[in-house]
Amino acid sequence: MWNSEFFIKSILLGLGLAMDAFSVSLANGLNEPQMKKPKMAGVAGMFGVFQGLMPLIGWVCIHTVVQYFSAFEKLIPWIALVLLLYIGGKMLIDGIKCKGCEEEKKPAVGFGMLVMQGVATSIDALSVGFTISEYGLIQAAVCALLIAVVTFFICLAGIIIGRKFGTKLSGKASIFGGIILIAIGIEIFITGIF
Repeated sequence: MWNSEFFIKSILLGLGLAMDAFSVSLANGLNEPQMKKPKMAGVAGMFGVFQGLMPLIGWVCIHTVVQYFSAFEKLIPWIALVLLLYIGGKMLIDGIKCKGCEEEKKPAVGFGMLVMQGVATSIDALSVGFTISEYGLIQAAVCALLIAVVTFFICLAGIIIGRKFGTKLSGKASIFGGIILIAIGIEIFITGIF
């Protein structure tokens, strides 16, 4: 099973899973256009870790407690919706309240908020454990690693693009970023329910 098809499938899974994280990274770049390179790498790394970890957790669940996982799977869209509505709503309210504020006063994306974003955008990746259930542990781990690396680079690109436009959009960036997060939450919810 260690053939080119395995690697292509893993990379494509990474691309598909990283789209929500890309959008959130874009919103983070919009919200914090002065973000430094080490933090950019940390933010992208956080999304990569969550996107890689969730399919691996899903794989473990399938090989151990599958009956519990299938009950939890119905909650995934609800959890993502609540988390992203909270994060996006907070950004939106902060952006509206701080319309005339100095750019320096804009709050940066903190560690706690970043963890919530990571969970919200990657929780649907738990179900990828079903897709890779036929893999052995080593192959599942390599697949998860490839997903994490792809996500890292896609999110890094999202932050860079967001920073560029965040500087140009100035005070409206927080509002726009909040709207993006709320839209992602609704999209995850709708596709998860229907």
